[in-house]
Amino acid sequence: MGVSDRDLVLKAIDIEFQREVLDKLVRLETKMDALVGNGQPGRVKLIEDKVAALERNDLRNSVHNRVMNGAMSAAISAAIALHKYWLK
Repeated sequence: MGVSDRDLVLKAIDIEFQREVLDKLVRLETKMDALVGNGQPGRVKLIEDKVAALERNDLRNSVHNRVMNGAMSAAISAAIALHKYWLK
């Protein structure tokens, strides 16, 4: 019972397929390490930190904008209400 040429070809194809799958798995693992981080902050962590900083900044700007809009509205309302006294 010898090994036929067909069996050798199928075994070679199987080995090549396994090698390709392992190469792709290594590339996937490398990309996941870059995203998640391997002992240091990954891209996902860096993006989460940037989003958190932007949210804090947006909240601070929102409060500032509301105060400024209220002050301008009060000043304009006072000017409209008192324009009769100023024009005399």
